[in-house]
Amino acid sequence: MNRRHRIGAVLAAFFIVALLLPGGPSRADLFNAETFTLDNGMQVVVIPDHRAPVVTHMVWYKVGSADEEPRKSGLAHFLEHLMFKGTTNVPDGQFSYIVARNGGTENAFTSYDYTAYFQNVASDRLDLVMELEADRMTNLVLSEEDVEAERQVILEERRSRVDNNVGALMGEQIRAAQYFIHPYGWPVIGWQHEIETLTRQDILDFYRKHYAPNNAVLVVAGDITAEELRPLAEQYYGVIPSSDVPERLRPQEPPQLAARRVLADDPRMPHPAVSIRYLAPSYNTDSADAFALEVLAEILSGSSTSRLYRDLVVDQGIAVAAGASYTGDRLDLGQFDFWITPADDVDHEDAEAALRRQIDSLLADGVTEEEVERVKQRIKARLIYARDSVSNIANWYGSQLTTGMTVEEIAAWPAGIDAVSVDQVNAAARSVLVDDRSVTGILLPSAPDQES
Repeated sequence: MNRRHRIGAVLAAFFIVALLLPGGPSRADLFNAETFTLDNGMQVVVIPDHRAPVVTHMVWYKVGSADEEPRKSGLAHFLEHLMFKGTTNVPDGQFSYIVARNGGTENAFTSYDYTAYFQNVASDRLDLVMELEADRMTNLVLSEEDVEAERQVILEERRSRVDNNVGALMGEQIRAAQYFIHPYGWPVIGWQHEIETLTRQDILDFYRKHYAPNNAVLVVAGDITAEELRPLAEQYYGVIPSSDVPERLRPQEPPQLAARRVLADDPRMPHPAVSIRYLAPSYNTDSADAFALEVLAEILSGSSTSRLYRDLVVDQGIAVAAGASYTGDRLDLGQFDFWITPADDVDHEDAEAALRRQIDSLLADGVTEEEVERVKQRIKARLIYARDSVSNIANWYGSQLTTGMTVEEIAAWPAGIDAVSVDQVNAAARSVLVDDRSVTGILLPSAPDQES
Protein backbone atom coordinates (compact mmCIF):
# COMPACT_ATOMS: atom_id res chain seq x y z
CA MET A 1 0.00 0.00 0.00
CA ASN A 2 1.54 3.33 -0.99
CA ARG A 3 1.47 6.42 1.23
CA ARG A 4 -1.41 8.06 -0.63
CA HIS A 5 -3.66 5.05 -0.10
CA ARG A 6 -2.62 4.69 3.54
CA ILE A 7 -3.80 8.26 4.21
CA GLY A 8 -7.14 7.50 2.58
CA ALA A 9 -7.50 4.28 4.59
CA VAL A 10 -6.73 6.03 7.88
CA LEU A 11 -9.27 8.77 7.16
CA ALA A 12 -11.90 6.22 6.14
CA ALA A 13 -11.30 4.21 9.31
CA PHE A 14 -11.56 7.38 11.40
CA PHE A 15 -14.93 8.28 9.95
CA ILE A 16 -16.30 4.73 10.25
CA VAL A 17 -15.31 4.53 13.93
CA ALA A 18 -16.69 8.00 14.61
CA LEU A 19 -20.03 7.15 13.00
CA LEU A 20 -20.36 4.13 15.27
CA LEU A 21 -19.95 6.03 18.56
CA PRO A 22 -22.94 5.03 20.73
CA GLY A 23 -25.50 7.01 22.72
CA GLY A 24 -26.00 10.68 23.55
CA PRO A 25 -25.85 13.44 21.00
CA SER A 26 -24.84 12.48 17.47
CA ARG A 27 -21.06 13.02 17.20
CA ALA A 28 -19.31 11.91 14.08
CA ASP A 29 -16.67 13.80 12.14
CA LEU A 30 -13.29 15.37 11.67
CA PHE A 31 -14.50 18.43 13.60
CA ASN A 32 -16.04 16.48 16.50
CA ALA A 33 -19.38 18.12 15.79
CA GLU A 34 -22.25 17.22 18.08
CA THR A 35 -25.91 17.86 17.38
CA PHE A 36 -29.18 17.74 19.26
CA THR A 37 -32.66 19.11 18.72
CA LEU A 38 -34.66 21.25 21.13
CA ASP A 39 -38.25 20.31 21.96
CA ASN A 40 -39.51 23.11 19.68
CA GLY A 41 -37.69 21.62 16.66
CA MET A 42 -34.62 23.88 16.55
CA GLN A 43 -31.50 21.94 15.53
CA VAL A 44 -28.32 22.75 17.46
CA VAL A 45 -24.80 21.94 16.24
CA VAL A 46 -21.72 22.38 18.42
CA ILE A 47 -18.18 22.25 17.03
CA PRO A 48 -15.71 22.34 19.93
CA ASP A 49 -12.32 24.01 19.52
CA HIS A 50 -10.62 24.96 22.78
CA ARG A 51 -7.43 26.56 21.44
CA ALA A 52 -8.68 30.06 22.30
CA PRO A 53 -11.48 31.35 24.56
CA VAL A 54 -13.68 32.54 21.66
CA VAL A 55 -16.80 31.30 19.92
CA THR A 56 -18.68 31.91 16.68
CA HIS A 57 -22.44 31.90 17.28
CA MET A 58 -24.66 31.59 14.20
CA VAL A 59 -28.39 31.25 13.61
CA TRP A 60 -29.25 30.01 10.11
CA TYR A 61 -32.83 30.34 8.85
CA LYS A 62 -33.96 27.96 6.12
CA VAL A 63 -35.23 30.77 3.95
CA GLY A 64 -33.52 32.83 1.26
CA SER A 65 -34.26 34.81 -1.85
CA ALA A 66 -35.44 31.71 -3.73
CA ASP A 67 -38.29 31.41 -1.21
CA GLU A 68 -39.71 34.84 -2.10
CA GLU A 69 -42.97 35.22 -3.98
CA PRO A 70 -43.08 36.61 -7.54
CA ARG A 71 -42.94 40.42 -7.69
CA LYS A 72 -41.33 40.56 -4.23
CA SER A 73 -37.66 39.97 -4.98
CA GLY A 74 -35.26 41.26 -2.34
CA LEU A 75 -37.66 40.55 0.53
CA ALA A 76 -35.35 38.12 2.40
CA HIS A 77 -32.43 40.54 2.14
CA PHE A 78 -34.60 43.53 3.13
CA LEU A 79 -35.69 41.70 6.30
CA GLU A 80 -32.07 40.82 7.09
CA HIS A 81 -31.26 44.56 7.16
CA LEU A 82 -34.26 45.34 9.35
CA MET A 83 -33.38 42.65 11.89
CA PHE A 84 -30.85 45.13 13.25
CA LYS A 85 -33.64 47.52 14.20
CA GLY A 86 -35.14 47.33 17.67
CA THR A 87 -37.24 44.76 19.46
CA THR A 88 -39.66 45.12 22.31
CA ASN A 89 -36.72 44.50 24.66
CA VAL A 90 -33.71 46.02 22.87
CA PRO A 91 -34.17 49.55 21.46
CA ASP A 92 -33.28 50.49 17.90
CA GLY A 93 -29.53 50.36 17.22
CA GLN A 94 -28.61 48.79 20.55
CA PHE A 95 -28.02 45.25 19.23
CA SER A 96 -24.80 46.11 17.42
CA TYR A 97 -23.74 48.54 20.15
CA ILE A 98 -24.09 45.89 22.89
CA VAL A 99 -22.09 43.32 20.90
CA ALA A 100 -19.34 45.85 20.16
CA ARG A 101 -19.25 47.08 23.75
CA ASN A 102 -18.57 43.49 24.81
CA GLY A 103 -15.68 43.15 22.38
CA GLY A 104 -17.52 41.18 19.73
CA THR A 105 -18.19 41.53 16.03
CA GLU A 106 -21.44 40.66 14.26
CA ASN A 107 -23.16 40.75 10.91
CA ALA A 108 -25.55 38.81 8.68
CA PHE A 109 -25.90 37.62 5.09
CA THR A 110 -28.59 36.38 2.74
CA SER A 111 -28.25 33.86 -0.06
CA TYR A 112 -30.63 31.95 -2.31
CA ASP A 113 -31.40 29.22 0.20
CA TYR A 114 -30.68 30.69 3.62
CA THR A 115 -30.26 33.78 5.77
CA ALA A 116 -27.69 33.74 8.58
CA TYR A 117 -26.84 35.97 11.55
CA PHE A 118 -23.59 35.63 13.47
CA GLN A 119 -21.46 37.03 16.27
CA ASN A 120 -17.81 36.38 17.12
CA VAL A 121 -17.30 36.90 20.86
CA ALA A 122 -15.31 35.80 23.86
CA SER A 123 -16.76 32.54 25.14
CA ASP A 124 -17.87 34.16 28.41
CA ARG A 125 -20.11 36.49 26.35
CA LEU A 126 -21.91 33.65 24.55
CA ASP A 127 -25.01 33.74 26.73
CA LEU A 128 -25.35 37.48 26.04
CA VAL A 129 -25.45 37.11 22.24
CA MET A 130 -27.74 34.08 22.52
CA GLU A 131 -30.20 36.17 24.51
CA LEU A 132 -30.02 38.99 21.93
CA GLU A 133 -30.44 36.66 18.94
CA ALA A 134 -33.31 34.73 20.50
CA ASP A 135 -35.04 38.00 21.32
CA ARG A 136 -35.06 39.20 17.73
CA MET A 137 -36.33 35.85 16.48
CA THR A 138 -39.81 36.82 17.75
CA ASN A 139 -39.86 40.39 19.05
CA LEU A 140 -38.85 42.52 16.06
CA VAL A 141 -40.46 45.97 15.99
CA LEU A 142 -40.67 47.85 12.69
CA SER A 143 -41.98 51.31 11.99
CA GLU A 144 -42.78 52.74 8.57
CA GLU A 145 -39.86 55.12 9.09
CA ASP A 146 -37.49 52.18 9.70
CA VAL A 147 -38.61 50.52 6.46
CA GLU A 148 -38.32 53.64 4.32
CA ALA A 149 -34.91 54.57 5.72
CA GLU A 150 -33.55 51.05 5.19
CA ARG A 151 -35.02 50.92 1.67
CA GLN A 152 -32.74 53.81 0.72
CA VAL A 153 -29.76 52.00 2.26
CA ILE A 154 -30.54 48.87 0.23
CA LEU A 155 -31.05 50.80 -3.01
CA GLU A 156 -27.69 52.47 -2.46
CA GLU A 157 -26.15 49.05 -1.76
CA ARG A 158 -27.60 47.79 -5.03
CA ARG A 159 -26.21 50.77 -6.94
CA SER A 160 -22.80 50.28 -5.35
CA ARG A 161 -22.50 46.49 -5.62
CA VAL A 162 -24.39 45.79 -8.85
CA ASP A 163 -25.31 48.79 -10.97
CA ASN A 164 -21.84 50.34 -10.66
CA ASN A 165 -20.02 47.00 -10.93
CA VAL A 166 -19.98 45.89 -14.54
CA GLY A 167 -19.00 42.32 -13.67
CA ALA A 168 -21.82 41.97 -11.14
CA LEU A 169 -24.28 43.52 -13.59
CA MET A 170 -23.26 41.01 -16.27
CA GLY A 171 -23.54 38.15 -13.78
CA GLU A 172 -27.08 39.24 -13.00
CA GLN A 173 -27.97 39.21 -16.71
CA ILE A 174 -26.42 35.78 -17.27
CA ARG A 175 -28.26 34.35 -14.28
CA ALA A 176 -31.56 35.75 -15.55
CA ALA A 177 -30.87 34.07 -18.91
CA GLN A 178 -29.95 30.76 -17.27
CA TYR A 179 -33.21 30.33 -15.35
CA PHE A 180 -36.56 30.52 -17.12
CA ILE A 181 -38.75 30.13 -14.04
CA HIS A 182 -36.68 29.11 -11.01
CA PRO A 183 -36.15 31.97 -8.52
CA TYR A 184 -32.38 31.37 -8.61
CA GLY A 185 -32.66 33.68 -11.62
CA TRP A 186 -33.64 36.60 -9.38
CA PRO A 187 -30.90 38.67 -7.72
CA VAL A 188 -30.63 38.08 -3.99
CA ILE A 189 -30.67 41.81 -3.37
CA GLY A 190 -33.76 42.11 -5.58
CA TRP A 191 -34.70 44.03 -8.71
CA GLN A 192 -34.74 47.78 -8.08
CA HIS A 193 -38.35 48.29 -9.20
CA GLU A 194 -39.54 45.55 -6.85
CA ILE A 195 -37.45 46.74 -3.88
CA GLU A 196 -39.19 50.09 -4.31
CA THR A 197 -42.64 48.51 -3.86
CA LEU A 198 -42.01 46.21 -0.86
CA THR A 199 -44.13 47.26 2.11
CA ARG A 200 -43.75 47.02 5.88
CA GLN A 201 -46.56 44.46 5.85
CA ASP A 202 -44.76 42.34 3.21
CA ILE A 203 -41.69 42.23 5.46
CA LEU A 204 -43.58 41.44 8.66
CA ASP A 205 -45.56 38.68 6.92
CA PHE A 206 -42.29 37.14 5.65
CA TYR A 207 -40.75 37.41 9.14
CA ARG A 208 -43.69 35.75 10.87
CA LYS A 209 -43.94 33.02 8.22
CA HIS A 210 -40.29 31.94 8.18
CA TYR A 211 -38.52 33.07 11.36
CA ALA A 212 -39.25 30.31 13.86
CA PRO A 213 -37.01 27.96 15.88
CA ASN A 214 -38.19 24.92 13.93
CA ASN A 215 -37.03 26.64 10.72
CA ALA A 216 -33.58 27.51 12.10
CA VAL A 217 -30.26 25.87 12.85
CA LEU A 218 -28.06 27.10 15.70
CA VAL A 219 -24.35 26.53 15.03
CA VAL A 220 -21.79 27.35 17.74
CA ALA A 221 -18.11 26.72 17.09
CA GLY A 222 -15.21 27.37 19.45
CA ASP A 223 -14.51 27.11 23.16
CA ILE A 224 -17.73 25.33 24.14
CA THR A 225 -19.07 21.78 24.41
CA ALA A 226 -22.53 20.43 23.69
CA GLU A 227 -22.96 19.68 27.39
CA GLU A 228 -22.22 23.32 28.23
CA LEU A 229 -24.33 24.72 25.42
CA ARG A 230 -27.49 22.66 25.86
CA PRO A 231 -28.82 24.49 28.99
CA LEU A 232 -28.15 27.87 27.35
CA ALA A 233 -29.91 26.79 24.14
CA GLU A 234 -32.90 25.55 26.13
CA GLN A 235 -32.98 28.74 28.20
CA TYR A 236 -32.91 31.20 25.30
CA TYR A 237 -34.19 29.37 22.20
CA GLY A 238 -36.06 26.43 23.74
CA VAL A 239 -38.77 28.65 25.23
CA ILE A 240 -39.81 30.02 21.80
CA PRO A 241 -42.84 28.14 20.44
CA SER A 242 -42.57 26.40 17.08
CA SER A 243 -44.88 27.54 14.29
CA ASP A 244 -46.32 26.25 11.02
CA VAL A 245 -43.58 26.89 8.46
CA PRO A 246 -44.58 26.54 4.78
CA GLU A 247 -43.02 23.76 2.73
CA ARG A 248 -40.27 24.99 0.40
CA LEU A 249 -42.00 24.42 -2.95
CA ARG A 250 -40.28 26.16 -5.83
CA PRO A 251 -40.89 26.09 -9.59
CA GLN A 252 -38.41 23.78 -11.30
CA GLU A 253 -36.63 24.55 -14.56
CA PRO A 254 -37.95 22.98 -17.78
CA PRO A 255 -35.33 21.14 -19.89
CA GLN A 256 -32.96 23.56 -21.65
CA LEU A 257 -33.02 22.69 -25.35
CA ALA A 258 -30.81 25.38 -26.88
CA ALA A 259 -27.57 27.14 -26.00
CA ARG A 260 -28.03 30.74 -24.85
CA ARG A 261 -25.64 33.69 -25.28
CA VAL A 262 -25.54 37.03 -23.47
CA LEU A 263 -23.43 39.74 -25.12
CA ALA A 264 -22.77 43.17 -23.63
CA ASP A 265 -20.19 45.94 -23.79
CA ASP A 266 -19.39 48.65 -21.33
CA PRO A 267 -16.80 51.46 -21.26
CA ARG A 268 -15.99 50.58 -17.64
CA MET A 269 -14.79 47.12 -18.69
CA PRO A 270 -10.97 47.19 -18.94
CA HIS A 271 -10.67 43.95 -20.95
CA PRO A 272 -12.94 41.25 -22.48
CA ALA A 273 -14.26 38.43 -20.32
CA VAL A 274 -15.90 35.18 -21.41
CA SER A 275 -17.80 32.69 -19.26
CA ILE A 276 -19.64 29.45 -20.01
CA ARG A 277 -22.11 28.14 -17.45
CA TYR A 278 -24.05 24.89 -17.09
CA LEU A 279 -26.76 23.85 -14.65
CA ALA A 280 -25.55 20.88 -12.61
CA PRO A 281 -26.80 18.58 -9.85
CA SER A 282 -26.28 19.73 -6.28
CA TYR A 283 -25.46 17.60 -3.25
CA ASN A 284 -29.17 17.72 -2.42
CA THR A 285 -30.37 16.60 -5.86
CA ASP A 286 -27.67 14.04 -6.79
CA SER A 287 -24.88 13.58 -4.28
CA ALA A 288 -22.97 11.00 -6.36
CA ASP A 289 -22.55 13.37 -9.30
CA ALA A 290 -21.90 16.26 -6.90
CA PHE A 291 -18.84 14.53 -5.41
CA ALA A 292 -17.55 13.78 -8.92
CA LEU A 293 -18.09 17.38 -10.06
CA GLU A 294 -16.25 18.65 -6.98
CA VAL A 295 -13.25 16.57 -8.01
CA LEU A 296 -13.58 17.66 -11.64
CA ALA A 297 -13.50 21.37 -10.72
CA GLU A 298 -10.39 20.78 -8.64
CA ILE A 299 -8.66 19.02 -11.55
CA LEU A 300 -9.49 21.88 -13.90
CA SER A 301 -8.83 24.81 -11.61
CA GLY A 302 -7.73 23.89 -8.10
CA SER A 303 -4.21 25.29 -8.30
CA SER A 304 -1.74 27.10 -10.55
CA THR A 305 -0.70 23.72 -11.97
CA SER A 306 -4.25 22.66 -12.81
CA ARG A 307 -5.35 22.05 -16.38
CA LEU A 308 -6.92 25.33 -17.44
CA TYR A 309 -4.35 27.71 -15.98
CA ARG A 310 -1.43 25.55 -17.05
CA ASP A 311 -2.65 25.05 -20.64
CA LEU A 312 -4.31 28.41 -21.43
CA VAL A 313 -2.19 30.83 -19.39
CA VAL A 314 1.24 29.23 -19.01
CA ASP A 315 1.66 27.02 -22.08
CA GLN A 316 -0.42 28.80 -24.76
CA GLY A 317 -0.24 32.33 -23.34
CA ILE A 318 -3.68 32.99 -24.76
CA ALA A 319 -5.16 34.17 -21.45
CA VAL A 320 -4.19 36.04 -18.30
CA ALA A 321 -6.73 34.09 -16.25
CA ALA A 322 -8.80 30.94 -16.77
CA GLY A 323 -10.59 28.58 -14.47
CA ALA A 324 -13.64 26.57 -13.51
CA SER A 325 -15.77 26.17 -10.40
CA TYR A 326 -18.59 24.04 -9.10
CA THR A 327 -21.38 25.24 -6.80
CA GLY A 328 -23.04 22.21 -5.24
CA ASP A 329 -24.41 23.61 -1.97
CA ARG A 330 -27.86 24.44 -3.30
CA LEU A 331 -31.26 23.16 -2.32
CA ASP A 332 -32.12 22.81 -6.02
CA LEU A 333 -29.81 22.75 -9.04
CA GLY A 334 -26.16 23.66 -8.71
CA GLN A 335 -23.89 25.19 -11.33
CA PHE A 336 -20.64 24.41 -13.14
CA ASP A 337 -18.81 27.45 -14.57
CA PHE A 338 -15.83 28.14 -16.85
CA TRP A 339 -14.22 31.53 -17.45
CA ILE A 340 -11.34 33.03 -19.39
CA THR A 341 -9.78 36.49 -19.62
CA PRO A 342 -7.86 36.87 -22.91
CA ALA A 343 -4.29 38.17 -23.00
CA ASP A 344 -3.87 41.72 -24.32
CA ASP A 345 -3.15 40.73 -27.92
CA VAL A 346 -5.77 37.97 -28.10
CA ASP A 347 -9.25 38.42 -29.54
CA HIS A 348 -12.10 37.30 -27.27
CA GLU A 349 -13.36 34.95 -29.99
CA ASP A 350 -9.99 33.16 -30.08
CA ALA A 351 -10.00 32.93 -26.28
CA GLU A 352 -13.50 31.46 -26.26
CA ALA A 353 -12.48 28.96 -28.94
CA ALA A 354 -9.45 27.92 -26.88
CA LEU A 355 -11.62 27.41 -23.81
CA ARG A 356 -14.10 25.34 -25.82
CA ARG A 357 -11.26 23.16 -27.11
CA GLN A 358 -10.35 22.43 -23.49
CA ILE A 359 -13.93 21.37 -22.76
CA ASP A 360 -14.08 19.25 -25.94
CA SER A 361 -10.79 17.58 -25.03
CA LEU A 362 -12.07 16.86 -21.53
CA LEU A 363 -15.23 15.25 -22.90
CA ALA A 364 -13.34 13.23 -25.52
CA ASP A 365 -10.36 12.03 -23.49
CA GLY A 366 -11.55 12.35 -19.91
CA VAL A 367 -9.43 12.87 -16.83
CA THR A 368 -6.77 10.44 -15.64
CA GLU A 369 -6.51 8.22 -12.62
CA GLU A 370 -3.44 10.14 -11.48
CA GLU A 371 -5.31 13.48 -11.65
CA VAL A 372 -8.26 12.15 -9.66
CA GLU A 373 -6.10 10.65 -6.90
CA ARG A 374 -3.93 13.78 -6.62
CA VAL A 375 -6.80 16.22 -6.20
CA LYS A 376 -8.68 13.96 -3.79
CA GLN A 377 -5.72 14.20 -1.43
CA ARG A 378 -5.56 17.96 -1.94
CA ILE A 379 -9.25 18.39 -1.10
CA LYS A 380 -8.96 16.31 2.07
CA ALA A 381 -5.83 18.19 3.16
CA ARG A 382 -7.67 21.47 2.66
CA LEU A 383 -10.47 20.21 4.87
CA ILE A 384 -8.03 19.41 7.67
CA TYR A 385 -6.42 22.86 7.42
CA ALA A 386 -9.93 24.37 7.58
CA ARG A 387 -9.90 23.48 11.29
CA ASP A 388 -7.78 26.60 11.81
CA SER A 389 -10.86 28.84 11.49
CA VAL A 390 -13.88 28.18 13.69
CA SER A 391 -15.86 30.76 11.71
CA ASN A 392 -15.23 28.98 8.41
CA ILE A 393 -16.25 25.63 9.86
CA ALA A 394 -19.42 27.11 11.34
CA ASN A 395 -20.18 28.63 7.93
CA TRP A 396 -19.64 25.31 6.19
CA TYR A 397 -21.97 23.44 8.53
CA GLY A 398 -24.66 26.09 8.38
CA SER A 399 -24.72 26.33 4.58
CA GLN A 400 -24.83 22.55 4.15
CA LEU A 401 -27.48 21.98 6.81
CA THR A 402 -29.79 24.59 5.28
CA THR A 403 -29.45 23.11 1.79
CA GLY A 404 -30.46 19.56 2.53
CA MET A 405 -27.51 17.76 4.10
CA THR A 406 -27.48 16.22 7.57
CA VAL A 407 -24.69 16.35 10.16
CA GLU A 408 -23.98 12.70 9.38
CA GLU A 409 -23.71 13.44 5.64
CA ILE A 410 -21.34 16.35 6.33
CA ALA A 411 -19.27 14.04 8.50
CA ALA A 412 -19.13 11.51 5.67
CA TRP A 413 -18.18 14.14 3.06
CA PRO A 414 -14.41 13.32 3.06
CA ALA A 415 -15.24 9.64 2.61
CA GLY A 416 -17.54 10.59 -0.29
CA ILE A 417 -14.68 12.46 -1.96
CA ASP A 418 -12.37 9.53 -1.30
CA ALA A 419 -14.77 7.14 -3.05
CA VAL A 420 -14.94 9.10 -6.33
CA SER A 421 -13.58 7.13 -9.29
CA VAL A 422 -12.17 8.33 -12.60
CA ASP A 423 -15.18 6.80 -14.39
CA GLN A 424 -17.57 8.80 -12.20
CA VAL A 425 -15.75 12.06 -12.95
CA ASN A 426 -15.81 11.45 -16.71
CA ALA A 427 -19.47 10.37 -16.64
CA ALA A 428 -20.48 13.45 -14.63
CA ALA A 429 -18.57 15.74 -17.02
CA ARG A 430 -20.29 14.23 -20.07
CA SER A 431 -23.68 14.46 -18.38
CA VAL A 432 -23.39 18.12 -17.33
CA LEU A 433 -21.18 19.81 -19.97
CA VAL A 434 -23.70 19.67 -22.82
CA ASP A 435 -23.50 22.57 -25.24
CA ASP A 436 -27.28 22.83 -25.74
CA ARG A 437 -27.62 23.36 -22.00
CA SER A 438 -25.01 26.12 -21.70
CA VAL A 439 -25.18 29.88 -21.22
CA THR A 440 -22.25 31.86 -22.61
CA GLY A 441 -21.61 35.38 -21.40
CA ILE A 442 -19.32 37.77 -23.29
CA LEU A 443 -18.51 41.17 -21.83
CA LEU A 444 -16.46 43.54 -23.94
CA PRO A 445 -14.91 46.98 -23.41
CA SER A 446 -16.42 49.80 -25.41
CA ALA A 447 -15.59 53.43 -26.06
CA PRO A 448 -17.47 55.87 -23.78
CA ASP A 449 -19.68 57.08 -26.63
CA GLN A 450 -20.62 53.48 -27.52
CA GLU A 451 -22.07 52.54 -24.12
CA SER A 452 -24.91 50.04 -24.35
